Amino acid sequence: MPKNRSRPQAPNFDVLAQINLNAAGIDIGAAEIYVAVPTGRDTQSVRAFGVFTADLHAIAQWLKNCAVETVAMEATGVYWVALYEVLESHSMDVNLINARHVKNVSGRKSDVVDCQWIQQLHTYGLLQPSFRPPEHICAIRSLVRHRDMLTRYRAAHIQHMQKALELMNLKLTNVLSDITGVTGMRMIRSIVAGERNPAVLAQYRDRRCAKSEAEIIKSLEGHYRAEQIFALQQAVELFDFYTHQIETCDVQLEALYAQFDMPDEPSTPPPTKKRKRSKNHPNFDLAQSLYHMTGVDLTQIDGLDALSVQTILTEVGTDMSKFNTVKHFTSWLGLSPNNQVSGGKVKGRSREKTKNRANLAFRRAAQSLARSQSALGAFYRRIRARHGGPKAVVATAHKLARIFYFMLQRQTPFQDPGADYYDKQYRARVIRNLERRAATLGMKLEPIPTD
Repeated sequence: MPKNRSRPQAPNFDVLAQINLNAAGIDIGAAEIYVAVPTGRDTQSVRAFGVFTADLHAIAQWLKNCAVETVAMEATGVYWVALYEVLESHSMDVNLINARHVKNVSGRKSDVVDCQWIQQLHTYGLLQPSFRPPEHICAIRSLVRHRDMLTRYRAAHIQHMQKALELMNLKLTNVLSDITGVTGMRMIRSIVAGERNPAVLAQYRDRRCAKSEAEIIKSLEGHYRAEQIFALQQAVELFDFYTHQIETCDVQLEALYAQFDMPDEPSTPPPTKKRKRSKNHPNFDLAQSLYHMTGVDLTQIDGLDALSVQTILTEVGTDMSKFNTVKHFTSWLGLSPNNQVSGGKVKGRSREKTKNRANLAFRRAAQSLARSQSALGAFYRRIRARHGGPKAVVATAHKLARIFYFMLQRQTPFQDPGADYYDKQYRARVIRNLERRAATLGMKLEPIPTD
């Protein structure tokens, strides 16, 4: 006998209402931009424009002459940014569309057809605009992404320093946890300056260094080759250059954060957790700046530090009303299952692949909770024991995103319920299920008395 399933209501596709009567579609390229407007608004319903600034303003003026109020365009590389800003400055409703959502029938591919297809879909309200934070958040996001790029470039030159040292058989990486620390950089700069005596170089050892001076002397006995010293010098200079660039970027970021007003309550800064300072941390109090920006201390969430919170906020903004519910928020992040249903059965639950930076920040935070003695850490370990590490990371990242959403929405501080919180919940759920099953069998569950 087939199972009785509740069947969803079938939508009515007989009539598609034209929702956006004054809609335009734009296909953006590196050299040309094609714009389609409703027929009858001009002698030509499709026009091609250039990509210079004067051409962008000409597009806006032509759209106004055609009584266009809303525009849809694909997110093509970075070419859309300038036109997006120009159209917004002309008070138009600009919708940025995911290119995967506007695919046309196979075999019909041209710039003219593409812009007409986008215009038609937008007229019937079939396009979902992509989320874009407010302008002041976008400004910070640009600098944060630029700073991340500089950090990656600097990391490459740290690897170049390590390579030059290894080629000379100088085993500094074996005795120092980080060659760019105080001890390591003193030794490297002295080597570049011409010092070759291991005993003299070992005197730069910091007193907090775990390895003894004798071990460091042994690690510095190698072949000081001129060509490798030159390569090491170049790597050090590039490392210093990118460090200076990052510091300059931090000054600009601090100025942008200073534009946010301090929240009215509380008057004193919130308590922050004592965490080990990351080497890539900005040269200002980022946690306090983020608090000024949001009015709540998001760094109190287990697994999230100031850099992670900064990445997430610059991608999602501070206004959670842009997302209807927390489910919409986690779905936009790519942390919800993509259920594939066919024949009334779920055939797959795989997540959609995404390059969302906020998604990556949440998953990294979840992975850092593996040994945390907190409720979230216990949750991660319980899911990992049942379903494995990858699913535990996603499940914990999903929970972190929900906490993040509600803290911003309700302006409430984070409170860790303790490592045994989820264990107590699990035990209570098991007991309820056993009691319910015993009741169906006409029995009653009684606890064993403890002396």
